[in-house]
Amino acid sequence: MKGIFKKLFGSSKPVVTVVSGLPRSGTSMMMKMLEAGGIPPLTDKIRTADDDNPKGYYEFERVKQMDKGDTAWMADAEGKSVKVISQLLRYMPPGHEYKVIFMRRNMSEILASQKKMLINRGEDPDQAPDEEISALFEKHLNSVMDWMAAQPNVSVIYIHYSDMLANPVPLVAQLNEFLGGNMDIEAMAEVVDPNLYRNRKNRLKKEKS
Repeated sequence: MKGIFKKLFGSSKPVVTVVSGLPRSGTSMMMKMLEAGGIPPLTDKIRTADDDNPKGYYEFERVKQMDKGDTAWMADAEGKSVKVISQLLRYMPPGHEYKVIFMRRNMSEILASQKKMLINRGEDPDQAPDEEISALFEKHLNSVMDWMAAQPNVSVIYIHYSDMLANPVPLVAQLNEFLGGNMDIEAMAEVVDPNLYRNRKNRLKKEKS
């Protein structure tokens, strides 16, 4: 599914750029790329950078209340980017056009990264078997992708985290086209930090051995 997107033509609705995906799939990196490229983020800076996300989370706390009807703030996201976890996408209000950048990542890496975060928080990283969590995530992803494909006001591009780190230039070019062609693509590509990915993979390998 990576690199596949659909476009909308002739829409007069205000545009909101949405970054989404499963937890630990590279959404914070994408938010930082968009900021460097010229789209300011909607963020309250309540959740600060830490060892799990040294460059910041780029979150807006009111997003977490969308399923409870708190969506009036979406007007403040017009012309900006906002991070919305995949479980809450279906609660986005209908009065906008949404350009969704949906991050994909190898499921084994997502699970390993989540476990590392839980350990850092002092929580149990083995609350459920990996196979069970993976199956639930895959079922959820299929449901979300089907939902987005059926929405007339949602266009989406799928970006794979490891592909972006390995060779950002062509994917940044696709993103630029998807978002209208006015992005600073050099600045976006410079945000990508493959060292963070390699260091994390090496660290996880050591912990498993």
